[in-house]
Amino acid sequence: MKALKATAVAMTLAASLTSASAYAQQKIGVANVQAIFQSLPQAATIQQTINEEFKDEIQAIKQLESDLQYLMEKQRRDTATMSQQEITELEQELNKLREDYAAKAQPLQQNIQRRQNEERNRILGLIQQGIDKVAQAEEYDVILNAGAVTYIDEQFNVSRQVVEEINKSAAN
Repeated sequence: MKALKATAVAMTLAASLTSASAYAQQKIGVANVQAIFQSLPQAATIQQTINEEFKDEIQAIKQLESDLQYLMEKQRRDTATMSQQEITELEQELNKLREDYAAKAQPLQQNIQRRQNEERNRILGLIQQGIDKVAQAEEYDVILNAGAVTYIDEQFNVSRQVVEEINKSAAN
């Protein structure tokens, strides 16, 4: 869908650029959204923020993993010297830990993924606001994502200005 949209935009742009007068009337820029995202300090702290938010749950999962690993090693190492009752109890304990791990690990992973998406979307919203402000201030008619453009003169790259605008807005 995105590729189709980008192609449609590129075709429309190409059609509008066929005449020199159309080109002279439009001011077109490009922004590298991925590079902007990676350069923002807010993006660098996403994982740290999420890890802090889910710190206790992550620690509980790590403890379960450690307990499972210990019991599996004990089972591998000591089965030959254990009674049948001890083997059965160990297997029951392992099964309980596996079920507990499965019940906690998958929902935690889903919650972490959901939060990562929320944070990513929040930052993408900031980037869109920055692009809008730069486009308005510099009177651009169109700003395309750099991924949709095969070539553009660097003077039309507004990525740096967008980063500056976002940082300026974040400082206020």
